[in-house]
Amino acid sequence: MKRHILITGGAGFIGSHVVRHFVRKYAGYEVVNLDLLTYAGNLENLHDVQQAPNYHFVRGDICDMCLVRTLFREHNIDGVIHLAAESHVDRSIRDPFLFVRTNVLGTLTLLQAAREAWGDSSEVERRFHHVSTDEVYGALQFGEEAFSETTSYNPHSPYSASKAGADHFVRAYHTTYGLPVVITHCSNNYGPYQFPEKLIPLCIRNICANKLLPIYGKGENVRDWLHVKDHAEAIDVVFHHGRNGESYNIGGSNERRNIDVVKLLIRIVDEELGRAPGSSEHLINHIEDRAGHDLRYAINAGKLHSELGWTPKHDFEKGLSDTVRWYLGHKEWLAAVVNGSYERYYAEMYDGQ
Repeated sequence: MKRHILITGGAGFIGSHVVRHFVRKYAGYEVVNLDLLTYAGNLENLHDVQQAPNYHFVRGDICDMCLVRTLFREHNIDGVIHLAAESHVDRSIRDPFLFVRTNVLGTLTLLQAAREAWGDSSEVERRFHHVSTDEVYGALQFGEEAFSETTSYNPHSPYSASKAGADHFVRAYHTTYGLPVVITHCSNNYGPYQFPEKLIPLCIRNICANKLLPIYGKGENVRDWLHVKDHAEAIDVVFHHGRNGESYNIGGSNERRNIDVVKLLIRIVDEELGRAPGSSEHLINHIEDRAGHDLRYAINAGKLHSELGWTPKHDFEKGLSDTVRWYLGHKEWLAAVVNGSYERYYAEMYDGQ
């Protein structure tokens, strides 16, 4: 069956992997990528598929109702995979209004356009897939059971609150209007093409340049790490086979303390650069902890495995080594995204530390 899928945020980190996955795997689908190309969006992320006959890029804002309605009409959109979002917690603390606009109002715009285009009936061949985050569940203490799909929402940052608000609108459109929806909540992603504001690419870049590595507090916060290609595969599975109105957690079963991830990165990068393993540990710079910093996230992806058969394929340490080698082998890409505006952003966010 030919599908016409609108993927939002497809020039970003996770979005570009999802676009690439769908364009290559489903040659009969039309894939429309809507992205505003803000600081974290980069068309170089999609250089290998941009000439594909089933791929179409549109630069635009998901809050632009006129544009979104036009895309639904002109491309006969019957599926949405919604990834476009502001996602950096530090930035949400500084500017929560931006996060509400993009993450809540942008999602609402897409939902309304889908409802208008598809009517009030839940048809199997139509699907609105909203990509959310595990951060809407709040935080776990050590020893507590991992987040499940029935865990109550308890967001702690403006970012997670804005994603929780978007989730609620998605569910409301399903309950009120019968819109065919699914929601996925993923853990922390890593892999190629991630903008260097996040921990792993930031550390790789700074280790290479002998710059300080800003680590919040003692670095004891724990995250569950998921390779971005495993995430793209899971989105594919849920989009096509998930039950209407359901949510699914996507996790990598790789809980690690931030400080342990950083030390592993140091060892890998040092080895790749011919340095003595661990010799860059002096770059670790513990800074004042972030406001409301959640202690631990952990995902129970048992529902996704039992219902749809998905499991992650990437071993964390091998996946991290491959990620380091990718960044070291793509210095042109890194140079393209690390421009003057990013340097100013980095200095503002970390006060030059």
